[in-house]
Amino acid sequence: MQRPPKIRKRRKPDDLEHRQPFKRVPLWLRAIAALPLPAWYRISDLFAWLAEHVVRHERALVDTQLQRCFPDKDQAWIKATRRSFYRNFGDVSCEIVKAISISEDEIRRRVRLVDAGPARAALNAGQSVLIVTSHNCNWEWTLLALSIGMGHPVEAAYKPLVGRWGDRLFLTIRSRFGARMNPPKRLLMRVLRHRRQARIVAMVADQNPVSSAGRYLTNFFGQETAFYLGPDAIARVGEMAVYYLAMRRESRGYYTVAFEPLATAGEELAEGAVIERYARRVEALTREHPADWLWTYRRWKVRPRRAASEEAATVEAAPRSD
Repeated sequence: MQRPPKIRKRRKPDDLEHRQPFKRVPLWLRAIAALPLPAWYRISDLFAWLAEHVVRHERALVDTQLQRCFPDKDQAWIKATRRSFYRNFGDVSCEIVKAISISEDEIRRRVRLVDAGPARAALNAGQSVLIVTSHNCNWEWTLLALSIGMGHPVEAAYKPLVGRWGDRLFLTIRSRFGARMNPPKRLLMRVLRHRRQARIVAMVADQNPVSSAGRYLTNFFGQETAFYLGPDAIARVGEMAVYYLAMRRESRGYYTVAFEPLATAGEELAEGAVIERYARRVEALTREHPADWLWTYRRWKVRPRRAASEEAATVEAAPRSD
């Protein structure tokens, strides 16, 4: 049996973790971002149609993941959900561009924080809190709303992009209202260094742990799935209360973000307990509104070793043709 070719890792640029936001966004980009949202939503309609039917951007992947996560649904449901997904994906993409110029007042009007009282009370009492959210609806606007609406510093985990220009642009958007972006490897260190200063530690935690050795396996949509252990470690070491931010689309361009408690401050937690509770909330929210999750993201790229070993054994046992 032929050995699979070795995958060569791309060398990361030397300045990857030391880049800064743009001091001034290019004029042409500011001019585009200045378009009102109703105009952007017309562009979004065209973008969604092109992405689904012409470019077919990750369309096979979207169908495959929907079928695996909702095996009881028929093809008509898969098709309708896929169409809604591309429409919502188009809206979020345009809203992210609009985030370059959107005002604080407009974010407050369009993103409403719900049940934030306990988290705000803990912060006012000098206790930091850990916020975990997911790729449901517009996660970029969630960060902007947190930065504006809670009255305390935000330390957000941020996976740098390889492309320098795009990386600096997203740093600019995400830090517009004061959030400080931290590469994941440095976030825990920063939390421990400033543990006496009340702050929000924020993470989008439903990504694939491709480059992380610390993984937690749990059942997610009926499949054994790997999650980062980072939020779990930060919650236990920092003795923080943990909240899941569940974002729901109320209408086009308007959202609510509900604070759902996952753990109390200082709670004795078994390893992986926070991730287990988080995975259950993400799945429940996605089942509630399937088209709002990021189905173009290859979520099951990292496969459990057991599944990989079983697949290799199956290949080895298969009859060979000469």
